[in-house]
Amino acid sequence: MRKLTFVVALLATVPFTAFAGETASAPGTVQYFVNLQDGDTVQSPVKVVFGLSGMGIAPAGVDVENTGHHHLLIDRAALGEGEDGAEEFDMNMPADDNLMHFGKGQTETTLDLSPGTHTLQLVMGDKDHIPHNAPVFSEVITITVE
Repeated sequence: MRKLTFVVALLATVPFTAFAGETASAPGTVQYFVNLQDGDTVQSPVKVVFGLSGMGIAPAGVDVENTGHHHLLIDRAALGEGEDGAEEFDMNMPADDNLMHFGKGQTETTLDLSPGTHTLQLVMGDKDHIPHNAPVFSEVITITVE
């Protein structure tokens, strides 16, 4: 009993860190837009095809080495530059109007975007929607919808 008490007391003094961002990415992995480039002018609805080289796709909740699933950031700050800053690299990416989860392993989507300029960025998430370590994400592109 004395050993158990010691272990419990010892663990109570050790700061626990979240498991965020601890899923390794494969070195050299690149995420990109297949059919869109920065500066493109398009019509709505906009088909967006996700590209990935160096890793595979697996649905959310599936823990397979060197896999993850796509997330699409729309009209918001680049990953790590948003309201939560660098903490975004270590936290679950919450789905909202500006961050879409593709947790079933989808590799494309169609967006109904209003006329004007829009920014897009792809981000790989692990089984828990957390960016990998090192994070895998595309450059931010700006498109114009006519």
